[in-house]
Amino acid sequence: MVNVVIVGGGPGGYEAALVAKAAGADVTLVERQGLGGNAVLTDVVPSKTVIATAEWLTIADRAGQLGIRDTRGHATGGANHHTVDLGAVNERVTRLADRQSSDIHARLEREGVVVVRGTAQLTSPSTVAVDGTELHADAILLALGARPRILPGCEPDGERIFTWTQLYALQELPEHLIVVGSGVTGAEFAGAYRTLGARVTLISSGDRVLATQDPEAAAAVQDEFARRGMTVLGGARAASVEAVAGGVRVTLADGRVIEGSHCLMAVGAVPNTEDVGLAHAGVDVDARGYIEVDRVSRTNAKGIYAAGDCTGVLQLASVAATQGRIAMAHALGDAVKPLDLREVASNVFTLPEIASVGATEADLQRRGIFYEVSRLDLARNPRAKMLGIEHGFVKIFGHTVTGQILGAVVVGPRAGESIFPLTLAVTHHLTVDDVASAFTVYPSLAGTIAEAARRLHTMTDGDGTR
Repeated sequence: MVNVVIVGGGPGGYEAALVAKAAGADVTLVERQGLGGNAVLTDVVPSKTVIATAEWLTIADRAGQLGIRDTRGHATGGANHHTVDLGAVNERVTRLADRQSSDIHARLEREGVVVVRGTAQLTSPSTVAVDGTELHADAILLALGARPRILPGCEPDGERIFTWTQLYALQELPEHLIVVGSGVTGAEFAGAYRTLGARVTLISSGDRVLATQDPEAAAAVQDEFARRGMTVLGGARAASVEAVAGGVRVTLADGRVIEGSHCLMAVGAVPNTEDVGLAHAGVDVDARGYIEVDRVSRTNAKGIYAAGDCTGVLQLASVAATQGRIAMAHALGDAVKPLDLREVASNVFTLPEIASVGATEADLQRRGIFYEVSRLDLARNPRAKMLGIEHGFVKIFGHTVTGQILGAVVVGPRAGESIFPLTLAVTHHLTVDDVASAFTVYPSLAGTIAEAARRLHTMTDGDGTR
């Protein structure tokens, strides 16, 4: 029997545990907080639940446009027709996160994984100490996660100044929320809280929000922010944040002062790799503290693997889970397909959402690859018209010679649900004609994907030649 010890119960850890147990290993998973990790307890599940509430508000606000009336014959919908009980929203958030964590725990125990609550320390390349008890391991997986980055002078207090893990204690909607950081986390929370009814100021160090996303997609989100009345301060950095009587004061590096009722610090994350005993096991970390791994999740130390946010590879729950599964398959001698980040689909849960997969246009230009772009607005789509969707688009990048789909971007409501066929196309090297020739339901939002692909048919003669 092979002994596997997994440190950390997030997606990288619990998915690895299930794979290892299915392969016949004796598996012990050590977790100090709760099963699911940040993804379930403080990050993905909670934040997306809040965002889902905000999304329902936008749907309700369109009711009047769709001809929906209340029992008195009055039009329903509109910004003044709905209010949010944030205490009730956050109570639901906590309840859903706890239930998901419990479901994961029950699944692991049902499959025969031993779950140990405690703090783990590596004492050698093959031993893990948990609160004084030593576990021997033939293979170790480190799924240590990450935590919010704290800037000096901007320390959170959990009452007026928050990290994204602390917002769920709020019982009332902030009067004026200042969000520092315009990456994915900052943009998502800023958009959600503005839609819920809070006044929001978003401080962005760059000229635009969501600097790592497709520029046109990011611009669409920023335009929607402006349309909803959000203030975005570009080219600004927070030098300090302090709680004052009844609110917060944010001082920018250029001397400007922004005052609000609350502040969310969303300036990245740092890995939980200190005080774990990595040096005792000979595990290398990079200059930022992330554990260095290869494409099958191996560290430099024999028999020790790592997965998830602590590796800094790509901080997505789906990537963490894939890294964990790959690690256990490799450790236990199963067939392994190394991680390929070009196949990763990601989604920004703003309103509208941004979903993307494969190469970006900037990637293609930098690599000198010949490509063409097909872009179609969702507003042309009959299903979108029925649903009152007026904004968003589908963009596909096709190889000029082979017709292969190299990457894609979808912007619109529930874009994360629409990217999957394009993910299949990128993963399995399908061409624009492969996608265009597949049936879509009429009417459906997916029809725009097929039409966008169809418009690239003339790139090739079908046999890979011009």
